[in-house]
Amino acid sequence: MTTRTDTDLYDATVAERARMAELLDALTPDQWAADSLCAGWRVREVVAHLNMTDTQTQEDFVAALTAAGGDVNLAVDRTARGDVARFSDAELLATQKARVASRWTPGPGATQGALAHEVIHGLDITIPLGLPGPAPEVLAATVAGATAEGLAFFGVDLTGLRLIAEDSDLVLGDGPRAVLLPTLTIVLIATGRHPVPARDAVG
Repeated sequence: MTTRTDTDLYDATVAERARMAELLDALTPDQWAADSLCAGWRVREVVAHLNMTDTQTQEDFVAALTAAGGDVNLAVDRTARGDVARFSDAELLATQKARVASRWTPGPGATQGALAHEVIHGLDITIPLGLPGPAPEVLAATVAGATAEGLAFFGVDLTGLRLIAEDSDLVLGDGPRAVLLPTLTIVLIATGRHPVPARDAVG
């Protein structure tokens, strides 16, 4: 499997943010209001969530998390909805453009996590709208090396399965039953956005 350095991952993250900014710049009001793959969120809520790295301080999010009783998902949902209420679509787009070169990561040195954040939520927007997504090698970089613990965060269990990409070098799972799929489908499975293949229907 391709080895990607932190520089490679950062460059891919910047490119993905720029790509999404260009796509968002061409959206109609109806597209901004369209449902995303994130339940209960429209496109604008997803963009607001991506922009949280610039619109919210760490102190802001800690306060939101405390108010949500420690429920991260609830805190994130409230924050995204709050930002949609206070920012117009044009302002959300401006923030997206302004943060293209941001060095934000979800943890120290977590450059893969930063790329995954952009790519996965970008797919939440582009798939429902029928817009192009990232190249297979970029998709592969978002989940390469994913552990069982990491997959469990999304409610995914690949026990007994080995998902092999037909258009990249991505392989997830080490089970005896191999399933050949597009990289995009594997990424959607790994992030809980597509059903896991039935174990008794592959081999």
